[in-house]
Amino acid sequence: MLQDEILFINQEDLPTYKKGGSVVRNSYFWALKSIACYATRDSGWEFDAVVWVALGRLLLSFKLSGYLGDSETTLEFSLDTPIPEPLRAVSTWR
Repeated sequence: MLQDEILFINQEDLPTYKKGGSVVRNSYFWALKSIACYATRDSGWEFDAVVWVALGRLLLSFKLSGYLGDSETTLEFSLDTPIPEPLRAVSTWR
């Protein structure tokens, strides 16, 4: 969801950290969390507009690695929401 230049990613759409889990998935978790402007354990994360270029690059990098699927590295927007330019390469409408 996009509101007031803040991208909200729901908790169920976020990667999870698992001690002893996949190095790639855990790295993906920490990379996303590190650029979030707000990230708590029990709720979705927020990404403000200043990190959208970094978010797009991060998602594209993990997508191209081949270790994570499209569903894990593609942002989905509702049909009535315009996709911001910095996120177009890694986004789709649902």
